[in-house]
Amino acid sequence: MPDGPIDPAVVENILQNFADPESGRSLKQMDQIGQVSIEGNLIEATIGLTSYCAILQQDFRESLTAELQAKLPAGTEVHLEIVEHDRPAQPIGSIGLTAKSVIAVGSGKGGVGKSTVAASLAYGLKNAGSKVGLMDADVYGPSIPHLLGVNERPTAVEKKLQPVVADGIRVMSMGFLVPPDEAIVWRGPMLHGAITQFLRDTDWGDLDYLIIDMPPGTGDIALTLSQILPLTGAVVVCTPQEVALLDAVKAIAMFEKVNIPRLGMVENMSYFLCPDNGKRYDIFGSGGARSKAEELDVPFLGEVPIDIAIRERGDAGDTGGNFSDPQSAPYYEQICLNLVKNITSGRADAPPMPSLSVL
Repeated sequence: MPDGPIDPAVVENILQNFADPESGRSLKQMDQIGQVSIEGNLIEATIGLTSYCAILQQDFRESLTAELQAKLPAGTEVHLEIVEHDRPAQPIGSIGLTAKSVIAVGSGKGGVGKSTVAASLAYGLKNAGSKVGLMDADVYGPSIPHLLGVNERPTAVEKKLQPVVADGIRVMSMGFLVPPDEAIVWRGPMLHGAITQFLRDTDWGDLDYLIIDMPPGTGDIALTLSQILPLTGAVVVCTPQEVALLDAVKAIAMFEKVNIPRLGMVENMSYFLCPDNGKRYDIFGSGGARSKAEELDVPFLGEVPIDIAIRERGDAGDTGGNFSDPQSAPYYEQICLNLVKNITSGRADAPPMPSLSVL
C-alpha cells in the first residue's frame, strides 16, 4: 500500500478497468463511470449499474471499495453512489424475446417445491430491482397462478398476449387459459406449440430475467426450449433424500443432453425446525443436495427448510410474503444472490470483450 496523497491516475485506472458484472467489460467501455472527485483522503464516485445487477449492488460496492483501498494510501475513504444505468435487453433466439437471462427451474420429480422456488426466484430478483417475468411451463399442472394469488384471463393487444402482472412480475401460465378442474391431454407437438406461443406471442416487454417453471421429470419441454432460444441455464430443485436425488441427477443429465448450462442446485425441505422447542429434525435427511452438487461439479445455491408458514403462504397465494418473513427471507435471498453471482462470474472469467467502438 503506497504512502502519500491519493494519485488521481491510480484511481482513474482502477475505475476504468473494473468489470461491469453484467457484461464482463470494463466500466469505461460500458460508459458507467460518472462524476469522480478526490478531496484529501476521500474519494467520491458515481457508478452506473443496470437493473440486471440490482441484487449485486452491495457486493459490487464492497469489491470496488476494497480494490481502491488496496492500491491507495492507508486511511483512504471511498464513498460510491450507485445509480441505474439503462441498457435494454436485445432480442434473443428466433422468436424475438427481449430478456437478458432465461432461467429454467426444473426437478426430476414432482412434490419437491419446484414451483415455490421458481416463484421465489422471481420475487427475490424483482424485490432487488430487476425486471422479471415468470412463465409457467408446467402445462399439465400449472400452479404458479395459485402460488401468486392471481386468476385472470390474459388479454390480447395487436395479436400479442398481455401477461398478467402480479406484484410487478409479468406472468403467463396455462392456468390462466383453462378452468382449474379441466385436464389437459396433449401430445408432444401440442406442448411444443403452446410453449413457443407463450414465448413468441406474449408481450413480455424488456426483461432482465425470465424464470421458467418447468414440468417435473425429463420430458419434451426442455428440448423445445433448447431449440427455440439460448437459455442462460437451469436450476434443479430437489429434497435431501436419496430417492429424490436419483431423479435430480436425471434432470441434470437431461439439461446437459440438450445443452442447457447447469446454474446450480437448491435443496428444498432441507430440515424442520420445530416451532415449539426449536429442535431441528432432518425429516428427509440433510445435505444430500449439497453433497450431490459437489460430486457432479454443479454449484450449490442454497437450502430452504420445511416451514409451515411457507406452506400456508403458498396455499393462500402469498408466496411473495416469504420475503417479508425474517425466518424464510434469508434463505431465498441467498439463493437469488448465489444464482446471479454464478451467472455473472462466468462473464467476468471470459476473454475480454472487444471495444464497443469496433462492434
